[in-house]
Amino acid sequence: MPKNEPKKLPKDYKSGFVAVIGRPNVGKSTLINSLIGQKIAIMSDKPQTTRNRIMCVLTKPDAQLVFLDTPGIHKPIDKLGEYMVKAAEGTLQEVDAIIFVVDANEKFGPGEHYILERLKSTKKPVVLAINKVDLLEDKEALLPIITNYNGKYDFAATVPISALEENNLEGLLDEVKKYLPKGPQYYPEDMVTDQPERLIIAEMVREKVLHLTRDEVPHSIAVDVDEMKIRDNGDNYVRVTIYVERDSQKGIIIGKKGAMLKEIGAQARQDVQMLLGGKVFLDLWVKVKKDWRNRDNILKGFGFE
Repeated sequence: MPKNEPKKLPKDYKSGFVAVIGRPNVGKSTLINSLIGQKIAIMSDKPQTTRNRIMCVLTKPDAQLVFLDTPGIHKPIDKLGEYMVKAAEGTLQEVDAIIFVVDANEKFGPGEHYILERLKSTKKPVVLAINKVDLLEDKEALLPIITNYNGKYDFAATVPISALEENNLEGLLDEVKKYLPKGPQYYPEDMVTDQPERLIIAEMVREKVLHLTRDEVPHSIAVDVDEMKIRDNGDNYVRVTIYVERDSQKGIIIGKKGAMLKEIGAQARQDVQMLLGGKVFLDLWVKVKKDWRNRDNILKGFGFE
């Protein structure tokens, strides 16, 4: 039998690691999901949605790009926030290039200034991605935005994009690839993330809680997958616990006669079934862990170091 020969790559094949950073709520997770063509990073209009550093892999004929979706860089107000900022800033030292995502509809402020100050110490090429240009009422307003940012930092390139509309993403990739070193494919072609299914499922449930409860339940929720198994009939059984900090929040998530929890489960099930490729029974529970965001032992239990 002939041996399986490794795929022959072009001599100028490139591969590298790319950090995606920016203030909370500028569209970093939407951008990564659009680039890899699959939902991995959760999306929400609430700030500080991403908590863990999530690695997503995009394999192209000429390059393999490993994106690191980092928590939004912000001034922390609790131990969880400190972990998130530490994870984001640590990533900047480990990559070959950086995509700095900004919102075309938001004015330059202290948050952007804070990030630019940290970028100055990295000595890495930084590509500025001006996102949400599809929402600009006056397209002529784009040029002053570009001029303003480039007057504050020496960017390797500036690319206007719409992550949601998937507009000019190839242009963004072309600019980033210029700064990647020649190298092999670090990961298999069909791999899109290093995250285990359990973590992705937990994040999918958390996304629905953030979306459906709006301002009633802020970032005081954590989600953990307790059990996953395939039943005798071939269906997937997944038991998930949603943790909150107060009894009042538990009541909000459960809702009147369990209506809110049922809706969270119904919406999350759709995403989980797409991920697992089959029918899913999603068993949701809600528990209280008081002040968990400031308790080191609980944070470690949830995977925050």
